[in-house]
Amino acid sequence: LRVLETPDLTDCSEFGNRSCSENFRSAGVRGVMYLFITAVFILTIFGNLAIIISISYFKQLHSPTNFLILSMAVTDFLMGFAIMPYSMVRSVENCWVFGIIFCKVHYSFDLMLSLVSIFHLCSIAVDRFYAICHPLHYPSTMTPAAIKQIVALCWAMPAAFAFGVVFSEAYASGIEGYEMLIKCSGLCPIVFNKLWGAFLFIVGLFGPACIMIGIYVKIFTVSQRHTLELSQAHRLTKNNKKHELSKNKDRKAAKTLSIVMLGFLICWFPCFFAILIDPFLNFSTPLSLFDSLNWFGYLNSFCNPLIYGFFYPWFRKTFKYILEGKILNTHFRTIKILSEDQSQ
Repeated sequence: LRVLETPDLTDCSEFGNRSCSENFRSAGVRGVMYLFITAVFILTIFGNLAIIISISYFKQLHSPTNFLILSMAVTDFLMGFAIMPYSMVRSVENCWVFGIIFCKVHYSFDLMLSLVSIFHLCSIAVDRFYAICHPLHYPSTMTPAAIKQIVALCWAMPAAFAFGVVFSEAYASGIEGYEMLIKCSGLCPIVFNKLWGAFLFIVGLFGPACIMIGIYVKIFTVSQRHTLELSQAHRLTKNNKKHELSKNKDRKAAKTLSIVMLGFLICWFPCFFAILIDPFLNFSTPLSLFDSLNWFGYLNSFCNPLIYGFFYPWFRKTFKYILEGKILNTHFRTIKILSEDQSQ
């Protein structure tokens, strides 16, 4: 996501003979920035690729929740593979050198992937809600067919919105000087007016965030009540112990996924909020600040594999198997990954 200041231009004279302004950074600084950002998106690519391979390859990890995590890892993988490299050049060189058509394609995918992530997080919250609060209905509700439909909606709706809004330029309607800026500037300016900035903030972040927070509060309230009910019993039967173990797995999974949700909100809220208020500030937000907030949002795709690695023992185990090349043996697909006390 990116919003740039749009001055009132009547001609292209202020841009001179070149569409991009002189880069104020030295060659050494640019080199360090290239190295650091390259390391970030390479780690993002391989970290999320490890999640994709792990869940796709090992049959014991084929669960509704994990398929949603797999789809979200694809989102983070694409963010590192298809978005970050071009954004890196724009940020380091302070110039967009790939043309206006690809600028729109780039920002359409950028906007789409961020919305796909928030939709997946909402879907995962609903999945955990049924698993913990309505366990008897969970198998019949979160079926493979239902998961496929959810994933399709999580991708289709953001794609239609992002490409429709960006290529129609509805987001810039009423912004004075925008057309001239497009013709003259090499900065790939994507500007959200007051209406679309507010719509994006409410529908793309604030609304889903409120829904997810409400769901997880309900989940942890129900989990706490179940724990108290079981603790009041003097002893547990074998079936009750098995039921409690299953509940503990679901609670651990919900806790981990709520941390993933919190990480997304922390990383992307500043950028979405800047998009919301920038039109009301007459597009006076500094370019460097927007760029920094944009990259802070990108870091969420880098952090998610680290969260999974820290909280999910199965991911650490499968990552080790991938590095050792054991997955080249097709019979290794059925190996036991999850122990009795590990969360799904």
